[in-house]
Amino acid sequence: MTATSDQILARGGQAAGVEHVAAADVLSPADRYQELFRAVQGARIFDDSKTFVDTVPRRDPADILRRYRELCHEPGFDLAQFVHAHFQHEPVPVNHYDSDPDQSLCAHIDGLWDVLTRRPTTHPARSSLLPLPFDYVVPGGRFSEMYYWDSYFTMLGLVQSGRPHLLRAMANNFAFLIDTYGHIPNGNRSYYLSRSQPPVFALMVELFETHGVKRAVHYLPQLKREYAFWMDGAEALRPGQTHRHLVCLPDGAILNRYWDERDTPREEGYLEDVNTAARSGRPHGEVYRDLRAGAASGWDFSSRWLSDPNDLSTIRTTAILPVDLNSFLYKLERQIERLSQASGDSAGAAAFHAHADARRAAASRYLWHETDGAFVDYDWQLERQRRELSAATATPLYVGMASQAQAQRVREAIASRLLVPGGLMTTEQPSDQQWDRANGWAPLQWIAIDGLRRYGLQALGDDIAHRWLETVSRLYERESKLVEKYALRSAGHAETGGSGGEYPLQDGFGWTNGVTRKLLETHPTHWARDARAGRRR
Repeated sequence: MTATSDQILARGGQAAGVEHVAAADVLSPADRYQELFRAVQGARIFDDSKTFVDTVPRRDPADILRRYRELCHEPGFDLAQFVHAHFQHEPVPVNHYDSDPDQSLCAHIDGLWDVLTRRPTTHPARSSLLPLPFDYVVPGGRFSEMYYWDSYFTMLGLVQSGRPHLLRAMANNFAFLIDTYGHIPNGNRSYYLSRSQPPVFALMVELFETHGVKRAVHYLPQLKREYAFWMDGAEALRPGQTHRHLVCLPDGAILNRYWDERDTPREEGYLEDVNTAARSGRPHGEVYRDLRAGAASGWDFSSRWLSDPNDLSTIRTTAILPVDLNSFLYKLERQIERLSQASGDSAGAAAFHAHADARRAAASRYLWHETDGAFVDYDWQLERQRRELSAATATPLYVGMASQAQAQRVREAIASRLLVPGGLMTTEQPSDQQWDRANGWAPLQWIAIDGLRRYGLQALGDDIAHRWLETVSRLYERESKLVEKYALRSAGHAETGGSGGEYPLQDGFGWTNGVTRKLLETHPTHWARDARAGRRR
């Protein structure tokens, strides 16, 4: 369960061993400001629901709430004026991500790390930001905090840009988060503490060891603790039962789902969630939980989680056993097995070997679709597979959970159903959601490219890499920047940024920079390496 603030603060001071870190306000803005929070978000004082929850109070929050209660019922009370008088916010950068004319794509990315780096000395007091001990990299745009799974793909580029100090700092930050909170939150904001994101810390520690940051075995305690977070309650589950992140299937197999401890509107998307729940015809708490779980998936939002791809209010995230989540947890189990063996714990290694084998077998029964030759999600409530193909089908290849025969079939499915001129589509399903056709996202390209390579299917992996590099570099040549997501259209269309979702397209952008920089290094002869801002070929 979620720890209390006293437990969190006490644990952080001892376990993390970094006494210089400022104390966090672990109450989320909704809990801290109560009816003031609801009034501000409900009145749409700011165009973006995320703006208010990221503001910094100009005085003690308790005093602000007390003063609001004193004034709010007076004639002529102006809520917007009150908010601007008592809170300040940092404007979202609008032009820091544009490249200098004639700057190469490589040079542009290398220079962006300084723009995207945040330092603990700049952490404002009493805000929703959870202080971290060391420097870290943010995605950019409206995202001015560190995100869990984004950071892994960002790290790929930090390695290629020669930034080992940033890699080391972020390694220690993630260990600190696990030591302090018992898991890695969605991002370092108090309103993200109730959920995590795709568990890629096991992949991170592999990267740390490969590039000389620290031996992976050093992080074994944190890996075990993250595993305990995801598997809480597994021992007591019986067929047909669920608990938090876990579902016990009729044959006794246990697989994981995304989950959030809260069943209230997301604070960073408050009014959007209230409106979605209002038109759903379902218990509002159920809808809120599914929306929050969708955010935990990193795919916020996608037809993967919807009954009706054109209606977000039909979201059923907690009813879905996702192929990518269970693949990442398989990697976590294998990593703990390997490091337990290396540290002399043979019994622990044997236990996690058995856990990984059990998950792999369950994935082959529930997540492998033999007719389609692809890994798909499973709806445990309806007891059937979801046939819609998504780029998540490549994740079992990325972590080594697929058999060689399965990998061959997945290669064929990707090539025939998801590959388009600009790269790999997110799903086959067009919708208004941003994690759907025809958007392309950098992390999904990398997972497919490297997953195919792992199984000797290099030709398709190289093809995807070349298509993606062309998409990114063409837009860079025309608009002098990298963006969060890209529209993957048919041949002959100009490259553009992606669309859909709850907020405008963001510039920056952490994981696009990281994956692109990695691909430029692994494909040194691709013309994109020398693409110039403002120079269209």
